[in-house]
Amino acid sequence: MGWPSTTLTGRTIAFLVAPYGAEQVELTDPWQAVAESGGTPRLLSTAEGRVQAVRHRAPGDTFAVDALVADADPADYDGLVLPGGVANPDRLRLDRPAVAFVHACCAAGRPVAAICHAAWTLIEADAVRGRTLTSWPSLRTDLVNAGAHWVDEPVHVCRDGPGPLVTSRKPHDLPLFDDAFVTEFAHAAAKRRT
Repeated sequence: MGWPSTTLTGRTIAFLVAPYGAEQVELTDPWQAVAESGGTPRLLSTAEGRVQAVRHRAPGDTFAVDALVADADPADYDGLVLPGGVANPDRLRLDRPAVAFVHACCAAGRPVAAICHAAWTLIEADAVRGRTLTSWPSLRTDLVNAGAHWVDEPVHVCRDGPGPLVTSRKPHDLPLFDDAFVTEFAHAAAKRRT
């Protein structure tokens, strides 16, 4: 991968998923990118215990939750990653603490990365209006109706807002997504230190 091993050293990155339905590779691949770049990934969810990931529609592995999103303070995190999967963001957008956490991260200018269907959660958090982003193609109309400009690109970085928003379409885009969000998160962290 293209990031130095220390770019996120000392930085804590939140990964927010529902108890069921996160696309496994969209959780594990970015998680590994954060860890390999020196950051500390932490898994937030709407319930304690373990989350059940999926591989498309089949059950995947389970992962231990580090903290409830209802108890999480956005100020404790240097960035937010929203994995996709169809059921995952659909469940998150119905959870008030999850939506409030995403909204607070975006409003505070924290860098946010979302892949595939995760843009649904961004829509619910009113974090796409006036922004340019990509997603799984079926979300295009939802995003446009929410005031976003949609593009069909493997990865898109939007800096027209409080903080950078990095989006990608699907698992195939993960190498570009990982590189882009790690770079943006590291740059945002460096700016906050100066």
